[in-house]
Amino acid sequence: MIQIAMTLSQVRPITIFTPSDANAGNTNAQALTVKEVVARLPEDRFHVTMLCSGDAPDPRLRARANTRLVRWAKHGNTVRLLSRCLFPPPDIYFFPRTGPLDRAFFALRKSLRLNTALVTYIVMAMDPATGSGMIGRSILEGDMVFGNSLHVSETIQQMFGVKASAIYDGVDQRYFFPRERHAENGDVTVLYAGSFQPRKRVDLIIRQAARLPGLRFRLAGKGETDKDCRDLAQQLGCSNLSFLGHLSAERLGEEMRQADIFFFPSILEGNPQVLLQAAACGLPSIAMELYRSDYVVNGRTGFLIQSDAELSARLDQLAGDAALRRSFARAAIQHARQFDWDKIAGQWAAVFERAWQKRRPCVQQKVS
Repeated sequence: MIQIAMTLSQVRPITIFTPSDANAGNTNAQALTVKEVVARLPEDRFHVTMLCSGDAPDPRLRARANTRLVRWAKHGNTVRLLSRCLFPPPDIYFFPRTGPLDRAFFALRKSLRLNTALVTYIVMAMDPATGSGMIGRSILEGDMVFGNSLHVSETIQQMFGVKASAIYDGVDQRYFFPRERHAENGDVTVLYAGSFQPRKRVDLIIRQAARLPGLRFRLAGKGETDKDCRDLAQQLGCSNLSFLGHLSAERLGEEMRQADIFFFPSILEGNPQVLLQAAACGLPSIAMELYRSDYVVNGRTGFLIQSDAELSARLDQLAGDAALRRSFARAAIQHARQFDWDKIAGQWAAVFERAWQKRRPCVQQKVS
């Protein structure tokens, strides 16, 4: 008689629920992360349930035999989706958010003592504002907690006393890859991509465009400050500025390959995927040092800036030095190659295995 200890994942797939959107057109950074991870998880080891807000799910996810997509409806989503988390409960709840579904599941997980492991992924540096409410609760109640950069992980430990390892996001090489050749024609293009929110400071970019009429500025994205930004551009007479609206990943990659400088003055982030996307396209970046992004190597692939005055100075420097831009572009492409989604998805697969093992004992099987 031989005693063999087997984990549940060797008997049946580990079940995972994530309140993330599988829609192909959703370019939100958190949704992109989950789609890329789920698309690469071994189908014989993991069964994933996630949401889909439209009629066009990511084709990779739609084709997976062990991935179930739950349609987002106009009404009654919380109750309907909660039933998918209770009958039966998943082995793992991955990447909780701050919505009513998460709040309801957290309450029932505690009151019903559900044997579901909570795997929390934090994508914003923690402080009293960003770490309040459900975000803080997901950290304190998480079985395993991760940040999307070393800096984010450090802020989690500093604020909550919870040890958090770093797992980086990757870059989708279907859309973000280097240009074959870029002619230096003297017409320098500066690109911004991201949401239009106060913390992103798109208005600062518009003022740079007014200051530097010899450069072309292109702004990709939309959001609450969109109208104010357009009004400011008209007020300042920025004829060298274009508003592109929301772009698909494919179109954003094309814009990045046509640009010369990626300008990102946001003051509150985690580890912005857009900086990695720019690097993969060979686009030097200028961003703030506040959140210490690992996707920009200061002085080698771009600049991490400590003040607005330095933002202007570094923009002038890069705009006026084609050789420096080429040097940064080569280094950025090389740097971006280490952030491979296949490798990162393997890290998450190992996390899910460990998270399940922490919540459930081994299953003993006897083999004669």
